[in-house]
Amino acid sequence: MNFHKVKQLRGKITIPGDKSISHRSVMFGSIAKGITEIHGFLPGADCISTIHCFRNMGVSIEQHRDSVIVHGNGLHGLKKPDSILDCGNSGTTTRLISGILSAQNFSVTLTGDASIQKRPMARIIDPLRMMGADITSINHNQCAPLHINGTTLHGIHYHSKVASAQVKSAILLAGLYAEGETCVTEPYLSRNHTELMLKRFGADVSSIQTTATIQPATELYGQKILVPGDISSAAFFLAAGLLVPNSELLIKNVGINPTRDGILRVCKAMGGHVTLLNETTTGGEPACNLLVQSSELEGITIEGSIIPTLIDELPIIALMACFAKGTTIIKDAAELKVKESNRIAVMVNNLTAMGADVEETDDGMIIHGGKPLHGAVIDTKLDHRIAMTFAIAGLLSDGETTLLNADCVAISYPTFYEDLQHCIC
Repeated sequence: MNFHKVKQLRGKITIPGDKSISHRSVMFGSIAKGITEIHGFLPGADCISTIHCFRNMGVSIEQHRDSVIVHGNGLHGLKKPDSILDCGNSGTTTRLISGILSAQNFSVTLTGDASIQKRPMARIIDPLRMMGADITSINHNQCAPLHINGTTLHGIHYHSKVASAQVKSAILLAGLYAEGETCVTEPYLSRNHTELMLKRFGADVSSIQTTATIQPATELYGQKILVPGDISSAAFFLAAGLLVPNSELLIKNVGINPTRDGILRVCKAMGGHVTLLNETTTGGEPACNLLVQSSELEGITIEGSIIPTLIDELPIIALMACFAKGTTIIKDAAELKVKESNRIAVMVNNLTAMGADVEETDDGMIIHGGKPLHGAVIDTKLDHRIAMTFAIAGLLSDGETTLLNADCVAISYPTFYEDLQHCIC
């Protein structure tokens, strides 16, 4: 797919539903009693993987044009699947479902695509084993495929080395079934969608600073879920609106959970004009419309506790930094190395190919802004966020930018290219 420099972006965009919330609504609805009705569900490949896994364990899930209906089997009603559960490209599916499966009365094998089979799973294997789980990396490399023999679990207080919502959620979901209290303490607060949603479903969950605590549950109860737009998807239009001259975009119904809104804080710190309009809250999840206007940006340092709130947005932030005045330093982001691709290396290599002045560090990047970019052939490494980042880069660069394997955006934003095209003047 090819992209060229554009003069202006204008229009209104409705971002697809939040990927994290969509995953969790299906998972929690599947182990709840009664019906869970989900509106705004993201029909991306990752979330469809979650649906397929729970259907294979006997849960009836209806997909309609604008909604998903989950007929829950109850906390102890999942059935042994007839085959291996395929999580596709979804780390969220793989890690969260492992917490649930560790407490079932059957054994199961989880696998995924080539990317999933390289992503680190020791971060969930170790704490789940501490709870009594029988979980094994089949290839003995601490990656998927994973084999899980369901067993009786007990609560623990786990001090996580990484601020990861996937690690925290896997442990809390296992804690639903465990004997005694389960606590997870993180170095920084990661996204808290699991805690908010489990509480809505009837679980006894509490949070104090960076520690989340859950009590064993007897039952969860189906809910009506309204999924806001995904701020991680909105980030690409935020960047495009800020960087393309004479642009103004209205991005509608974007989730602005404070554990996810780091991109907005970065935009403000860099001097970007982003206005929050019509703020609302549904089910504990705040949302608003975002009005973004072309701006002159300045380089900043991004580090510490803000990193977990924007980890998926760092590729597009790195592109923003290329057009900012001065130097931007991204630190404490080693987690980027174990995403769908090594996003530090991939961003540095591709930005350098386009003429940017960027260097790789052990835990991030240093970007010296102000050098004009030119088109290049971009290897997306089948990483949806890399593909969307360099689609935006193509709108800002001289010459032609070509994306290889551009259709990987379907993982999180199936209509991304169509939405982008509608905004080009």
